[in-house]
Amino acid sequence: MDAVPVGLVGAGPWADMVHAPALAAGPHTRLAGVWARRPEAAAELAAKHGVPAFERLEDLFDVCSAVAFSVPPAVQAELGILAAKAGKALLLEKPLAADLDGAKRLADAIGEAGVASQMVFTFRYSPVTRAFLERARAIEPFGGYAANISGALHGGPFATPWRLERGALLDVGPHMIDLLDAALGPVTAVRAHGDPLAWVGLLLEHESGAVSEASLSMAATGEVPPSRVDVYGRKGNASLPATELGDGLFTTMAAEFAETVRRGGGHPLDARHGLRLQEIIHEAERQLG
Repeated sequence: MDAVPVGLVGAGPWADMVHAPALAAGPHTRLAGVWARRPEAAAELAAKHGVPAFERLEDLFDVCSAVAFSVPPAVQAELGILAAKAGKALLLEKPLAADLDGAKRLADAIGEAGVASQMVFTFRYSPVTRAFLERARAIEPFGGYAANISGALHGGPFATPWRLERGALLDVGPHMIDLLDAALGPVTAVRAHGDPLAWVGLLLEHESGAVSEASLSMAATGEVPPSRVDVYGRKGNASLPATELGDGLFTTMAAEFAETVRRGGGHPLDARHGLRLQEIIHEAERQLG
């Protein structure tokens, strides 16, 4: 099959490290071009991969059948709606939007346009994660714990304005909630405490009757243990250390996105799933004040 032409919106560090190389590598996708709010950044990233940079977003839409987003959540919500209305499939970052209203508007626009969507939940594209989830479901789980601790807010490529303003819950929260949700069953309630810019603790109740906890921080100093998820059940336990995810995550992501585009939808990590996670985060943020 011909590679799916995908336009990239965004030219920041994550677009440079992940989206552009993954989409350009093929064989399932082809990077069709780049657009960013900073034309010079778009031009630089596009030149790395021998593709055009566009000054108008509409011109990028003209050369692709799908659009990948690597921009702040609020920007993704607004520009994602434009892409959906233009009939383009969407590869979306987490969180879906900066707030619940934006997430609803984007998910609704995707549904109304009838276009495919898929989200970049990094952990989920690893065969190690998939084996962990299969094991977790088989042990009749009743509880679990997730931790994602870093010092990312102290500097580096991910100390971006929206992360500095909103903290770990909005950034790494989707990853950990998603994994606990997948391992233990849909989350039905959340209780939150702490400070989003320091440390957030979540207590999650699941449809299955299981209960889980998550600890989130991007303000730690010194050496910190790698992120991990542990699940316990009546027939054993299962663990997922982030250090064991392996290579090839984004190759798998690009291949699955190409298949999602060709099918016209149907991926489990679609915008509606992202909206459900945003609802949980919204409630947690409400409790944190």
